Amino acid sequence: MCGIVGYVGARPALDVVVEGLARLEYRGYDSAGVAVLADGKLTTAKRAGKLVNLRGALEEEPPPESTLGMGHTRWATHGPPTDRNAHPHVDCTGSVAVIHNGIIENFAALRAELAEAGHGLESDTDTEAVAHLLEDELKNGGGLADAMRRVCRRLEGAFTLVAMHTGDPDLVVGARRNSPLVVGVGAGENFLASDVAAFIAHTRDAIELGQDQVVELRAGGVTITDFEGRPAEVNEYHVDWDVSAAEKGGYDYFMLKEIAEQPRAVADTLLGRIGTDGRLHLDEMRISDRELREVDKVVIVACGTANHAGMIAKYAIEHWAGLPCEVELAHEFRYRDAILSPTTLVIAISQSGETMDTLMAVRHAREQKAKLLAVCNVNGSTLPRECDGVLYTHAGPEIAVASTKAFLTQLVAVYLIALYLAQVRGTKWGDEVFAMIQLLERMPEKVDKVLETMEPVRELARSLANERCVLFLGRHVGFPVALEGALKLKELAYMHAEGFAAGELKHGPIALIEEGLPVVVVVPSRARDVLHDKIVSNIQEIRARGARTIVIAEDGDESVEPYADTLIRLPAVPTLLQPLVATVPLQVFACELATAKGHDVDQPRNLAKSVTVE
Repeated sequence: MCGIVGYVGARPALDVVVEGLARLEYRGYDSAGVAVLADGKLTTAKRAGKLVNLRGALEEEPPPESTLGMGHTRWATHGPPTDRNAHPHVDCTGSVAVIHNGIIENFAALRAELAEAGHGLESDTDTEAVAHLLEDELKNGGGLADAMRRVCRRLEGAFTLVAMHTGDPDLVVGARRNSPLVVGVGAGENFLASDVAAFIAHTRDAIELGQDQVVELRAGGVTITDFEGRPAEVNEYHVDWDVSAAEKGGYDYFMLKEIAEQPRAVADTLLGRIGTDGRLHLDEMRISDRELREVDKVVIVACGTANHAGMIAKYAIEHWAGLPCEVELAHEFRYRDAILSPTTLVIAISQSGETMDTLMAVRHAREQKAKLLAVCNVNGSTLPRECDGVLYTHAGPEIAVASTKAFLTQLVAVYLIALYLAQVRGTKWGDEVFAMIQLLERMPEKVDKVLETMEPVRELARSLANERCVLFLGRHVGFPVALEGALKLKELAYMHAEGFAAGELKHGPIALIEEGLPVVVVVPSRARDVLHDKIVSNIQEIRARGARTIVIAEDGDESVEPYADTLIRLPAVPTLLQPLVATVPLQVFACELATAKGHDVDQPRNLAKSVTVE
């Protein structure tokens, strides 16, 4: 959620930090602040609201020039989004400054202890307690890094901490537990950030901090230890995209750019998956074929959009691999008595690889000895490192909060996993798997074709800008597509939107149908005759009750035409693959409708890109 940037080097630190915060605005935030250290003195500035408010304050009262600094964008958890609660927070002496992502669960007890000892805490946050704890530890001897290690051992919860101290004028210290922090390694300069996007303009060489580690960042080098001070193993990697991939490229919004990038993202996710032997190869599976043949159940854990990808995966895994598959919301999964065993394969789906609910579900599954496979877009993130295998989606950076290309590439990834399981377990012949891969490889051009025909969808969206509610219906894999369409409209247009399995209509939701109500219906491929005919009957039912029917159907499907007030055509594709094309018009629809309402498409209210608290 929150964004963190730290810098040590030869450049003006304030410029690097504010630029980095700007690149992290997509994560969602409600206040921003910076701290620099110069001439033995800390200077801080912080403002509620968007980064532009902080920039204004810095122009009015520029801090001293410095080559050491840090910055933060806050998504409020403890205390409202005010100047007082914005980060950085300082200790009683003004010599320690701290910024923080996550939640410190035992903060109330720590604050009470500090208040009793005479510390004056001025904010409502859990973060401020850390500044005062560091103040006390520094009195006990040792430098800032030693103090940070001792403080971290007292903290409970999920946190990333970055601190500076006037007594260590060439040092920025960071620490993490259950919350992301990455080091950018430059020449005579080094960076800290919650996301590589913050420093990608300066370096593409990175180190991902592991669990319970502290980093000491100096211009000349980086030292990483665990919370006990022991040298730690680190994961070094090279970021495979550059700063241009994180720019808008002429589009009004990142979301528009990312929708347009979907054909390339789908193609990139498919690259290199077929070996010279004609078989499907998943290089980073790291789970043996023998172990996969022993799997007797698949459980998918995910949240939000990723959960909808998981719902579609269920159809593919059960159809192609013949394995029972359950789909669980990650934040519910570990709070019930889920039945797992060493022969259960748990697939965790997360764009960022830092979704706390999903990470906690994976750790719960690990305790029960299940096999763990991650689907993730971010190399070096926590989720792949905590799983037995990973399938990277290669979508490139996704800046807009509402997920688009990440969703389509997650679909490709779960299709590949389903086919790989079918290949290993012998439920599909090799030529059948290869034929389906060939169909997948044609999907980028199909998605591109959909994108070329979206102007009527945009016109429709603008015409519905004053509606109160839109319903979405689907069957089979069209049901998760309907859920995803409704979610996009909620996220972007702040409208009441609901997705239903079309067969549920007569079990209650049909009571919602009234004259003129827009209802979007995702019609399955005609290859599934029974499904197709059933949903045509559903369209007739709602139209007879006055609904405005917006029908999404494949080219050549004439049977739906008499019942569609608006007809959106898709290229004909196999039923299981239809979500790759059917989702695109719903993304465009939500984006255009939100734009017509005057909303910030990239940064919807109250939302954050990466949900790093549980």
